[in-house]
Amino acid sequence: MAFDIVECPTMASSNGDGFVGLVIVSHSAAIASGLAELVAQVAGPDVPIVTVGGGPGGTLGTDGGRVLEALRTVDGPGAVVLADLGSSLLSVRAALAELDPIEAQRIVLVDAPLVEGAIAAGVTASTGASLTDVAGAAGEARDVRKL
Repeated sequence: MAFDIVECPTMASSNGDGFVGLVIVSHSAAIASGLAELVAQVAGPDVPIVTVGGGPGGTLGTDGGRVLEALRTVDGPGAVVLADLGSSLLSVRAALAELDPIEAQRIVLVDAPLVEGAIAAGVTASTGASLTDVAGAAGEARDVRKL
């Protein structure tokens, strides 16, 4: 395939100084990886995507340690984080509190629908847009009507 999806380890190696990345956090590894595959197909291979899905041992849930590890891989201009449900959001917030201020300022947790927000963020990031613009695109997805 023409894109690279990682389970956590290195946004840094694929991002350099170029594109804003995405961190997708879900209670389900299958949802996180499937969404990353979809976003990568529409955004192209240059937008780094890191997924954190499921709890310890492959169960459903959220693994706060893996969320923190994923956030620490953020490089370049930063990353937009999208999460699915309650404890995923709590895990991201707790992980952000563990980062030093320089790391944390390049990460934006966006209140957006997971699928629509990730697609909007990925497509916007693929244009070379700023972290603020990528986060804004994800947030605007909340108001997009389907019918």
